[in-house]
Amino acid sequence: MVGMIREPITLTALETITRTEVEKYIPISYTSSYYALLDDAQKLYAVVSVPHLPRPWPSRIVVMAQVVGDKVIIIEDITDKPLVDALMVNGGVPRDKIILAYAGETVPAV
Repeated sequence: MVGMIREPITLTALETITRTEVEKYIPISYTSSYYALLDDAQKLYAVVSVPHLPRPWPSRIVVMAQVVGDKVIIIEDITDKPLVDALMVNGGVPRDKIILAYAGETVPAV
């Protein structure tokens, strides 16, 4: 079997894929409101959970990723369906283009 050769993902495509996949982390919830924070200028994409009043727990970042150069840096991910998997399976992003900063992987100097 011959290995498949993939075309490199462009920077614009990487940004679009990251933004799209992060947005999918907004669930339906009866206990919290979820908001997508999408900053195309900084290429920073996140979903935040804000519990309904009275707040039994603090607001928190559910997932956050930033495109830096030709890499996606996943800053935070507290989900049971990791963003890294969504980026690879749904978006076709190679694992070597993803850095799991929340798991201690080294983030390159900018």
